[in-house]
Amino acid sequence: MISEVNVTPIKPAGGLVAFASVVIDSKLYLSSIAVYQRLDGGYRVTYPTRKVGDRQLNVYHPVNKELGLQIEHAITAKCNGLFKESNERHDRYSQVATPQGSIPADKAW
Repeated sequence: MISEVNVTPIKPAGGLVAFASVVIDSKLYLSSIAVYQRLDGGYRVTYPTRKVGDRQLNVYHPVNKELGLQIEHAITAKCNGLFKESNERHDRYSQVATPQGSIPADKAW
C-alpha cells in the first residue's frame, strides 16, 4: 500500500525531530507529516492542520485506524534506520583511537 517514504530530519525542537512524506499506491502523495520523538522511545506522527479563525482544521488525515497505523509504522521504520545510521556515524567519528582501544573523544583530553 505505501510505496515510498521520505524522512527529512530537522534540528530537534520540542520533541519534533523530522518531517515525512509518503506515497500511497503510487497515486497519492502526502507530505508535511510531523515526526515527534516519544518520551518512552520510538516516534509518533501528526498530520498537518491549518488555523482558520480560532479553529484548527485538518488538512488531511487517515480515514481509518488501519491506514493510520500503516503510515505510522512505515515512517517509524524509516526513522529507526535513518537515526540509527546517523548515531552510528556520529559514534564512529566521536571516538579517538589509543593503544588501549577507542575512547569517546570528549574523554580523550
